[in-house]
Amino acid sequence: MSPGFDSSSSSSPRTTSGTKEEGRPRFFDMKAKSMCWAKAETLQGRHPERWRKDAAGNIVCKRFANCQGCLCFEYDHIIPFSKGGESVAENCQILQTRVNRFKSNKQEVDSSELKGYSCDVKFTDKELDIVEMAVYGDVIRPGNQCRCRTVAEMLGKYKSKDHMAACKLPYDDQGSLKH
Repeated sequence: MSPGFDSSSSSSPRTTSGTKEEGRPRFFDMKAKSMCWAKAETLQGRHPERWRKDAAGNIVCKRFANCQGCLCFEYDHIIPFSKGGESVAENCQILQTRVNRFKSNKQEVDSSELKGYSCDVKFTDKELDIVEMAVYGDVIRPGNQCRCRTVAEMLGKYKSKDHMAACKLPYDDQGSLKH
């Protein structure tokens, strides 16, 4: 771990000047992050521990915290830290990373303005299945759970002992993903 980085309690590098006041934490702890994720809107038909909607209605994936893509998110201070906001669950919301960057230290930004900062990408259910398969190795949807097959299994050289059905991803006759 590099100096100045505390992975257990932050979503960004911690510097010695990272707090305004001594003893006032700049970053959300794991409990606040867990509560923040839990209060975000669930995505119908998707596993709630994997997928949520941010405050602007964007789909985000829990494994994509602190990255730059359209399914990525950050834990945001609703009342900015620089304006006295505390790093507690009640002052936390998840925001797509680019939305959080545009919001910056603004206060009282309405959801339609936040939506204007969002990635202009809409994912189909099939595309989200593929992302979930790649990230988690399985897809868990109410009434439709499946797992990733190994190459040996696809070639008929191995029979899995896993009782969960292998996912049938949307391929066309040439082996390319259908759109």
